[in-house]
Amino acid sequence: MFIYFPSFTIEVDIGLAADVGSLNRLPKICGNNSWIREISFTARSFDAKEALENDLLSKVYPTQEIMKVEVEKLAKIIASKSPVAVEGTKIILNYSRDHSVQDSLTFTANWNMSQLFTEDVPKSAMASFQKKELPQFSKL
Repeated sequence: MFIYFPSFTIEVDIGLAADVGSLNRLPKICGNNSWIREISFTARSFDAKEALENDLLSKVYPTQEIMKVEVEKLAKIIASKSPVAVEGTKIILNYSRDHSVQDSLTFTANWNMSQLFTEDVPKSAMASFQKKELPQFSKL
């Protein structure tokens, strides 16, 4: 399957710099700064293979059907985890992207202290001590 991504920085074609955050976030997401600059300066389209090669995607599947099966498997794994922990992880990853390591460590410590009051931590601890599978977690 060959999918083309339209450029995410087409503003350069109309005389503007991209102003919705792509120029601010993409250099932190994608490890290839020169590729991001090329895409941003030219507004050219690119395919999934090129996006994968430049760290903009984590996987490319050969067919849409295989992708749906694999994504559903991944979603089920994530859904089996503590929603408090998954949401907290997302918040910390997003915070860390835009802050120093030290600020992120402080933020994480404070975040985790606030989460000790949820039911998920004691439920997980009890399951671990009893050598059981993860418990059924409450919905957020």
